[in-house]
Amino acid sequence: MNTTNRSIPGPPRFGIAVHALVWLSQSGCVVSSAMMAGQVNSHATFLRRIMVHLVQAGMVEAKEGRDGGYFLRKSPADITLADVYMAVKSDCGTEQASVAADDEGGCGAAGQQLDSVLESIMGQAEQHTIDYLRQFTVDDVMRQVDFTA
Repeated sequence: MNTTNRSIPGPPRFGIAVHALVWLSQSGCVVSSAMMAGQVNSHATFLRRIMVHLVQAGMVEAKEGRDGGYFLRKSPADITLADVYMAVKSDCGTEQASVAADDEGGCGAAGQQLDSVLESIMGQAEQHTIDYLRQFTVDDVMRQVDFTA
C-alpha cells in the first residue's frame, strides 16, 4: 500500500496516521517504523512523531528493543477517524498559534475582530469535520480497499 497523501484533505499527519493504522491492522504483528514508513510513503522520523500521538491516544503500542516496533492496541472497528484526527491534530496547533502571535497588533481592533470571527467559523468547521469523521472507523476504511491490487 505505497501511496501518496497529496490529495487527502486535512493535516498531512491525519492521512499518514490512517494509512499506518490500516497497515498495522493488515500486518497483524509488530512492525518497525522503517518498514511502516516505506508502506505509507513517509520518512521514518516523521512517522515516529505521528506514532507517538497514536500511542498516547491508546490506539497503538510501541515495543522497545531489537525486535521493536508498533502494533495495534485496539481493534480497527473501535478506532474512529475522529479519534485519529484528534490524536494527530495536537501537533498542528502549536505552529498555527505561533504564526498568529507574530501577526497580532498590526491590524488594530478591526483586524482582531476579523481574527475572532474567522477563528469561530474555523472552529465550527472543524467540529463538523470531527462529527462527520466519528461515523467511520479504521475497519470501515479497510473494507473499502482492495488489498490484492
